[in-house]
Order: sequence, then structure tokens, then C-alpha cells
Amino acid sequence: MTAKASANGFTGKHMLAIMLAFFGVVISVNFTMAWFANSSWSGLVVENTYVASQEFNGKAAALKAMAASGIAGTLSVRGDVVDYDIRNRDGSPAAVDDVTLTFRRPVGDREDFQLPLGKTGEGRFEARHQVLKGDWIVEIISRKGGAVVMHEATRFDTAEFGQ
Repeated sequence: MTAKASANGFTGKHMLAIMLAFFGVVISVNFTMAWFANSSWSGLVVENTYVASQEFNGKAAALKAMAASGIAGTLSVRGDVVDYDIRNRDGSPAAVDDVTLTFRRPVGDREDFQLPLGKTGEGRFEARHQVLKGDWIVEIISRKGGAVVMHEATRFDTAEFGQ
């Protein structure tokens, strides 16, 4: 046997190249995922979690009272027309002065917008605005004389409305 290394053998240079390639892939994937995580969602749900926790019970009680009132609304998005119909428990139109919709994407805030609706009849409100395709969370606030009559939120996909 000879002590001479084979020309085709596995050397330390080969091992170094394999290790650099492996850790290079791991590090590049981590940086890519961190960049996407940082650029796609702010992560902000509330400004101050302590204050939000202190206000939670009061808001929950107010929402339960609104739900018990029997007032309910129906949102519709057709093309660039956004309709909202609000009714009392007996089906009669609810006495509401103004309705404001706040559209939010479930992830990200770049496409969020607020849309005040114009009254077209008793309990009927409408506005023209192009709602982009995809998932949305819509917060609906209905007021009479400045007081909140109904505050609700719904999540929908524009495909539900045939868009």
C-alpha cells in the first residue's frame, strides 16, 4: 500500500464546500423568511395591550346589548357598489342616520380603507368603491344622532358576491 492520496478522494476542501453550501442555504432562507415576515404584516393588533385589556369587559357588554336588540345588517358588494341594509328584529328598517365601513385585509394594512355610506332610503345605505378581490374583514358602525346603534364585524371573500 502506498501513503499517497488518491486524486479523486474526498478532501478537507470538499467538506468545507459542503458545509459552506449547507449553511449558506440555511442563512439565506432565514433572511428571506425574516424579510417577508417584516414586510407583509405590521404585527400590530392594538396600540396598547394593557389599555385594551382594561376596556375589554365594557366593550363586550355593549356588543352583547347590541346583539340582544335584534338589529341586524346585511352587506353586499356588487362590482363597485357597496350596499348595506339594516333592519329591526321585526324586519322593519332600523332608524339610522349614517353608516361607516372600515375594510381591512386579514394580513397587512396597505389596502385598508374607510368608506362612509350614503343613505338611499330608510335602513338602506350605499356607496361606490372598487373593492379589490380577496379576503376582507369589514367593521360596520351604524349611528343615530351620534350614538352607536350597531357595531359589527364580518369577514368575507369577494368571491361570495360573484366577483
